[in-house]
Order: sequence, then structure tokens, then C-alpha cells
Amino acid sequence: MPRLSDISPAELVRACLASADELAWTEFIRRFHTVIASAVLRTARQWCDPSRAQLDDLIQDTYLKLCENNYRLLRSFQPRLDNSIYGFLKVVAANIVHDHFRSENAVKRGTNLTAAISDVKSFELRVPGDSFDAMNHQLQIAKIAKVLAQVTAGKDQAKKCAIFWLRHRHGFTASEIAAIAEFGLTTEGVESLLLRLALMIRSQFAELESGREVKVLKRRNRSKRMGRKF
Repeated sequence: MPRLSDISPAELVRACLASADELAWTEFIRRFHTVIASAVLRTARQWCDPSRAQLDDLIQDTYLKLCENNYRLLRSFQPRLDNSIYGFLKVVAANIVHDHFRSENAVKRGTNLTAAISDVKSFELRVPGDSFDAMNHQLQIAKIAKVLAQVTAGKDQAKKCAIFWLRHRHGFTASEIAAIAEFGLTTEGVESLLLRLALMIRSQFAELESGREVKVLKRRNRSKRMGRKF
């Protein structure tokens, strides 16, 4: 029987998956640790100047990701070449790092989120009073806020409004919003909610505009009012 150090990378992965053999996993770490650590370091440097502790945690997170759900990722991996595992591990490590820093940034940006959720009016736009364009924009925001309050009336209104403004006023992505645990939504859930809110708001605006046009087109009523006035 060949020694673990002599078998191919693909055979080593199969040996690790076939049993909980500590020797097989020890060889896995010996052989692939440098690949994982290098990918973590290179990716983390795209975000910041990482500390040694941060790198260690991210490397550990990568191993945990590979092992979770009965090694689901490793079991789903289908190597085209014997050394394909190296590229696969680089991708897994890079994704772990990117997800970590995206979530970290989302949390930082949402530090004062509790106050925003409890008081949606805190998103009031501050603009110079002598700027016509800015004032017009403020009026538009006020109209949207009014309609948003109407279409979200009921359960979870504050949460829905906060998600809407985080996306459309503060530029959060759906994944960044989903990373905020207080909302309890996946990225797909956030995207679905935002789409529903947008459709409801547009529908409300369309009805308001339609109603305004009907009033203008009623010339008889307008003439009567003008006659009484003059």
C-alpha cells in the first residue's frame, strides 16, 4: 500500500472523504496548507493590511468550510486534471475572504441601524435651502417616503422601510443588507422584498398621477369653480 505522501492529490482527497482517518487529513493539511494560506493572504490584501490573527482565522474558516455538511464542497468537486484541487482550494479560500470582508463592512455601515429601524424619519434629506434642484429632490423623497409608509403599513413596516432606504439612499447591496443579522433575510429575500416594494410604489404613483389627470380633464367642474370665483 503506497504511503499517503506518495499518492496523487485526487487520491488524497478521496482518502480523506472515505474515512475520518487522522493521518489522511494530516497529509491534506501538510500538502495544501501553503496553497490555502497564500490564497487567503493575497485576497485579504485586496481589502486591507490583514493582521496575523485575521489571517489565521480566515485560514481556519476555509478548513471549516471544506468540512461542513459532511465535506459537501469536497464531495461536489469533480477534478478534470489530477492537480485541479489546487485551483479549487484557491477559489474556496478567496470566496471565504471576500464574504468575510463584505459582511464586516456591512456590519460597520449598519452600526447605527437600530436607531434607523425604530425611526424611519431619520433618513430625512438635508439639502441647501436655496438650491431648486435639491429642494425638488427633497420633495420627491418626501413623496416616496409617504407612499412607502402606505404600502408597508402593518407587520415589519420599520424593517421594510429601513431595507428600502439602505438600498436606495445609502447604496447598500442586497448581499450587504442580508449580512445584517437583525433583518433575518437571505440575499434572495432582500432582492425579492426590494422588487415588491418598488412595484407597489410605482403602482401607487401611477394611481396618484392618474387621479390628478382626471381632475384636470373635468373642464365642466373647473369652469363652474371659476364662474363662482369670479
